[in-house]
Amino acid sequence: MPERRERLITRAARAGRVLAALILGTLTAAVEMVFLLVAGPILLVSRVHRRPGPASARLVLLAAGGLAELEVRRLGLFGGQVVSEHRGGRAIAYLAVRWLVGVLGGLVLFLLGLGAATGVSFVVGWARGESPDGIPPTPWIVAYLAVAGVVMLFLDIMGIVGVAALELGIARRFLGPSSTEALERRVAELAESRAGIVTVVDQERRRIERDLHDGVQQRLVALALLIGRARRGRSQEHLEDLLRQAQQEAQEALNELREVAWRIYPSGLDSLGLHDALSAVAGRAGVPVTVRYGLARRPAGTVETAAYFVVREAVANAAKHSGAREVVVEIKEEGEMIVVRVSDDGSGGADPSGGGLSGLARRVAALDGRFAVDSPLSGPTTITAEFPCD
Repeated sequence: MPERRERLITRAARAGRVLAALILGTLTAAVEMVFLLVAGPILLVSRVHRRPGPASARLVLLAAGGLAELEVRRLGLFGGQVVSEHRGGRAIAYLAVRWLVGVLGGLVLFLLGLGAATGVSFVVGWARGESPDGIPPTPWIVAYLAVAGVVMLFLDIMGIVGVAALELGIARRFLGPSSTEALERRVAELAESRAGIVTVVDQERRRIERDLHDGVQQRLVALALLIGRARRGRSQEHLEDLLRQAQQEAQEALNELREVAWRIYPSGLDSLGLHDALSAVAGRAGVPVTVRYGLARRPAGTVETAAYFVVREAVANAAKHSGAREVVVEIKEEGEMIVVRVSDDGSGGADPSGGGLSGLARRVAALDGRFAVDSPLSGPTTITAEFPCD
């Protein structure tokens, strides 16, 4: 129930942001229309004279860029991301198209408000025993108006969704990078993520070698020495003591080898899933860990593995370095992203450029995800990783 209530609150807040963005868009459409009426003649004169233009033309282009940037900030309320890289002529073209969409959004909101006001007026009038517009509250009339109201509400909601998608689409079309620029950027991102993965794999290999050398290898050396002493022993009592020590060393070596294997990749992740694997991490953490798992379906294997390592590293850091008394692990879907958030009440001061956290950042970036560390010196620390659902 708390998770369901939280989802309802999240959806209601998102709907409120969308409505606020449409209302602001209607207001900015009027401003942009007036701006274009003033800027059009100035830019036309500048183009006819075929010269860079007077200061007024430069101010017009600067103002167009400012209005476009304002629209990009407003579009953030829709939940979409628009990368604005173009000013000048591209901004003017965007505003010339965008104000029409703003007017369309205003009309959709007007119809929504008109329908709501009409419905309220009928309900209030019938409750007072009146007949608004001479329409009595007969069963057929009530059923007809109820069905018509639901249909109109559905159309208004679809209109709002369509306007929001259109707003984001034209902003990306006019203000975003061109297809060539996007392709070049994607190639650069892939090259960078590939280099990051190579670095992460090399760091993991070095860590595994160090764990085997400092832990398991030392245990095996001690075991070999004990067996050698047992072979040379003469006393039965001494022999039994050496064998007992050898058995203990063998058990410790197995435990450390199992720990190394678990840190490389948990065997239960494939068979049991992410939730159970994280429960095992919580049980081995040495500090109270609360896991709030809100995924309705199992994520892709690569995302599941990366999410596991993010949680494991964050929990281990909190237990070893921050002095935390409690760690909260939260995994849920937000829109088209799977969000992994690990919070602790420790002393803070985690360094995002450190070996462990920087390795996690490269691992997340390789999956087109986002990674953030919020850790002021006084605490608390929050580590967030976001992965695409598909």
